[in-house]
Amino acid sequence: MIRTSLRLTIAALLIAAAPTLGLAEIRDRGRFIDVNNHRGGNVIQTVQLRERLARSGKTVRIRGYCRSACTILTTMPNACLFPDSRIGFHAPRIPNTRIIPPLVDEIMGAFYRGGIRDRWFGGWNRSLDMTVLSAREYVRLDPKTRLCG
Repeated sequence: MIRTSLRLTIAALLIAAAPTLGLAEIRDRGRFIDVNNHRGGNVIQTVQLRERLARSGKTVRIRGYCRSACTILTTMPNACLFPDSRIGFHAPRIPNTRIIPPLVDEIMGAFYRGGIRDRWFGGWNRSLDMTVLSAREYVRLDPKTRLCG
């Protein structure tokens, strides 16, 4: 029990110390919110962004590349992927290190479904190499995800 509490405390500190969101371009376009070229960043901040975007009542269109923490945006009920989008997965890590903090992969994995979730916990969550999927490959692994029409 003490070890688990210590691990949670360490994970929370590491997440808080991580840099803010990458240089994503997020634009409100009336009925749509476009998330363009989001390279990830702090997982907790991205969870908070996800909550705001999901509550917006607008369609969130994921365009260009979406990698790392951004991938948790793909499963919002109001999200869709542009057909030419690229989605990239790798283990969460402390910035500028190869250290994978405890529990952060579980936070991210809680947002994934279907074959994406299976592959995440099957090894993507421990790999420092980026696994990149096309939007169509992503939808094949998670058929609940929509392509933007």
